[in-house]
Amino acid sequence: MPPVIDKKKCIGCHTCADICPVDAYGLNQEKGLPPAVRYPEECWHCNACVFDCPVKAITLRIPVPASMVFTDAPHKG
Repeated sequence: MPPVIDKKKCIGCHTCADICPVDAYGLNQEKGLPPAVRYPEECWHCNACVFDCPVKAITLRIPVPASMVFTDAPHKG
């Protein structure tokens, strides 16, 4: 699942595109416009864009197979 950019919050700084290790984003030529997620299948869900966005305009939806569920094992004591 690709990153989701809130276009109302995005200031078009393109930090997300600069920081993305797999170049999932494509830049708009005009500064101030949000970048496009051009290669959503390449996203590793590393959260780099989420952490570095100065206005917190990006969210990631982690696919179910990629998420892990942790449960506590019963304590044997």
